[in-house]
Amino acid sequence: MTYGTDRLHEEVAYVAYHFHWPRAEILGLTHAERARHVEEIARINTRMNEVR
Repeated sequence: MTYGTDRLHEEVAYVAYHFHWPRAEILGLTHAERARHVEEIARINTRMNEVR
């Protein structure tokens, strides 16, 4: 199974937008590391939206 480039671009953009990390640093992460950051960002966003 291959990892879709569209999904990779989405993850990189999501992490870069929220953490302001450079593209190269995000691409240097393993898939598991990147996915974990995406999950954590989503949790933070959910919690923040519930408070509003």
